[in-house]
Amino acid sequence: MRFIVYPAIDLRGGKVVRLKEGDPARMTSYGDNPAEMATRWLNDGARWLHVVNLDGAFGESDNANRAGLEAILTAAKKFDAQVQFGGGMRSLDSIRAAIELGVNRVIIGTLAIEQPEAIRDAVKNFGAEKIAVGIDARDGLVRTRGWKDNSGISSSALALQMREIGIQTAIFTDVGRDGLGSGLNIEATRALAQVSGLDVIASGGVHTLADVTAARAANLAGAIIGRALYEGTIELKEALQMESHVI
Repeated sequence: MRFIVYPAIDLRGGKVVRLKEGDPARMTSYGDNPAEMATRWLNDGARWLHVVNLDGAFGESDNANRAGLEAILTAAKKFDAQVQFGGGMRSLDSIRAAIELGVNRVIIGTLAIEQPEAIRDAVKNFGAEKIAVGIDARDGLVRTRGWKDNSGISSSALALQMREIGIQTAIFTDVGRDGLGSGLNIEATRALAQVSGLDVIASGGVHTLADVTAARAANLAGAIIGRALYEGTIELKEALQMESHVI
């Protein structure tokens, strides 16, 4: 397992945005050209991009984001880079469509809670390397449907269930930290990785290079960086140097 840094590109209404704690009322826009943003991070050396369809996550029409995703995938292909994509992936058909479009790894959140057998089918049909579970939690309990609903299921319980199904990779987000720049919840993320045996990517709250270093030191599979890149508290080229560390 190699530590990987994932620049985040969140899409809403075709624009590149960031939310605070997943709240659409607390949104900052960073441009209306997703391909240009992707190319910026790819030029810096990113080998993976983390793309989220926020409209899909909120159960809204996501037509404006499809073109953005396609443009990002085209840019990534030119750099021989890969894309993981989530947000509104709530059926096998939507997962299949994303993979056929060129997405390298689909992130599934709500569906993992509501229809875990569908995740088993997805792993069987597409391969474990194509599927990741998104575990988005507040106070230890998983949130669903764009983080609006409390599932009542603990992060560790979901992670263990997903491992039994055949999932190998999880993205863990502390919702209470996301977009706030308050630092990763390293303790909770490390504990989830240890109890589940999954390759866990840390997300939510990255603010400085120290957060990325802490994620690597905790033997996590990677870290997703969003607002810190857009506001300049982290230089991507420096963060990418962390990838040379093999766990």
